[in-house]
Amino acid sequence: MSNKVEVIGIDHGWSLIKTVHHVFPSDAKHLVNEPPLRNDILELNGKFYSIGEDRMVVKGNKIEDDDFYLLTLAGIAKELRTRNLREANIYLAVGLPISRYSDEKKGFIQYLQKDKEMSFRYEDDYFNIKIVHVVVFPQCYAAIVSRLVEFKQRVVVVDIGSWTIDIVPIENQKPVNSECISIEDGLIPCMNAIKEKCYRITGSGIDGSIIKHYLRFKDVDLDDEFLKIIDDEVKQYANRVYNLLREYKINVKTTKIIFVGGGAAVMKNFGDHNQKNISYIQDVKANAKGFEYLGILSMRNRRGN
Repeated sequence: MSNKVEVIGIDHGWSLIKTVHHVFPSDAKHLVNEPPLRNDILELNGKFYSIGEDRMVVKGNKIEDDDFYLLTLAGIAKELRTRNLREANIYLAVGLPISRYSDEKKGFIQYLQKDKEMSFRYEDDYFNIKIVHVVVFPQCYAAIVSRLVEFKQRVVVVDIGSWTIDIVPIENQKPVNSECISIEDGLIPCMNAIKEKCYRITGSGIDGSIIKHYLRFKDVDLDDEFLKIIDDEVKQYANRVYNLLREYKINVKTTKIIFVGGGAAVMKNFGDHNQKNISYIQDVKANAKGFEYLGILSMRNRRGN
């Protein structure tokens, strides 16, 4: 194996796994038998797993079973293949919500490097990797870290993910740690409310992938009765986010606010504030790119460069 180290950033969301180049649903299912087709199949230690069929159910934490470990291997495989590599030393850069960072950082590192060297197969390719180091960064901050030099005034970054809303004030290009907040009120409860209301009012269910597509692009082939339900629920959610910011003494009319993460498109498409102080980073891979950016800096510092 070459001595070259590949820094790979991975954002472990409850709905989606994101790397710098790839996005796929957070789902890993053990298969009893070898599947006839290899599409999205991970083979590890003689066992087969289907990757990315759906999103997983939210659990107490991300290390209580092997799901996120398997999804990490899939993410590494996808990134290495994009880089035309099949073996590599991996410097893994990942993240956690602000509220759980201190409590879960050590456990997450141990979880991700429990097997430092391994061989596995993803789809038609065999991979040999060695996890040489794992570093964890706070979500939300990572999404804007490469743009810090642009911020000449106080900025509040709001990362709306599947399960949490992270709020990170930035002053003098640094996070104000004492004011960072993480709240469990992400998009999954909102989507569940939409599904329940659609079924209750129309008698018909609606697939989560359709809702997610509409929230992001506001473009699906649905009858008006379904669109009205989605619009009403999501507008209520967007208003709730703004009210939440007000509760934490953030002036939504004058403070520079940047929405990032999967919820950035929701706030842009369904929020009722469009003044100049509010902006959006709609790239769902923003945190993964930030993790990798910070990971490169971390590796250079460790080497003394």
